[in-house]
Amino acid sequence: MRNRIIKILLLIFYLESLATQPNNVAPFLVGEKLVFDVKWGFIVAGEAVMSIPSYDTIFGKQVYHTNFLVNSTPTFSMFYVVKDRYDSFIDSQEYYSLKFEQVIREGKYKRDFRATFNYKENIAQTNFGDFPITTYVQDVLSAFYFSRTIDYTNYKPGQKIYLNNFYKDKTHPLEVKFIGRETIKVEAGTFRCIVIEPFMKEGALFKSEGRVLVYMSDDEKKIPVMVRTKVLIGSVDAELREYSGVNGKLTAKVK
Repeated sequence: MRNRIIKILLLIFYLESLATQPNNVAPFLVGEKLVFDVKWGFIVAGEAVMSIPSYDTIFGKQVYHTNFLVNSTPTFSMFYVVKDRYDSFIDSQEYYSLKFEQVIREGKYKRDFRATFNYKENIAQTNFGDFPITTYVQDVLSAFYFSRTIDYTNYKPGQKIYLNNFYKDKTHPLEVKFIGRETIKVEAGTFRCIVIEPFMKEGALFKSEGRVLVYMSDDEKKIPVMVRTKVLIGSVDAELREYSGVNGKLTAKVK
């Protein structure tokens, strides 16, 4: 189970391609907060909180400060402790990453990672050294928020989209297949959803032994509603429990 909870939750963020330009109006605002239950079978193993607490300024640009926290429940922590934090600083106009910070505490495993993206020099300045980047890269959080600006109205089942994501010391490719649409029920309500399936290539940040499906609300907000994956002994699901500060009405919510 090492790294399982955080890997499954963060697959929420790896959704869509930079090949498609985002809409001019962001579907999210400062103040948005999404809370998820992480379930292993019928057991609630952890909680994840995704939020946009504030604006900030980096390299003279206004950015969204986005935050993602994952913590195991007290009961599950008796067997395995997860306490992770991710912060991404995203350009408020074009939604690429300018800065990324990660603190992982999972059992005995620890990792801290920081990167600032200098686009004048096309260099990622990290706590492990400087590495070349392409223009306007994404990190795991900015990729998610960028994906929410894409219009999927004309996407067909089987259609694939791509993303270039920087992590550690290089840019990693991600292929995502559009599966279709489905209506699902979670604690936060019943939603019409877009369903996609991400595929990580060898050497990328996240891998899964089974199929992973990501469900997003099928409206302009595209909030993540559920992530489902099969593992060797059952399944791990991340289900939306509650939300607040969403930019407008969720028209995909039917109940």
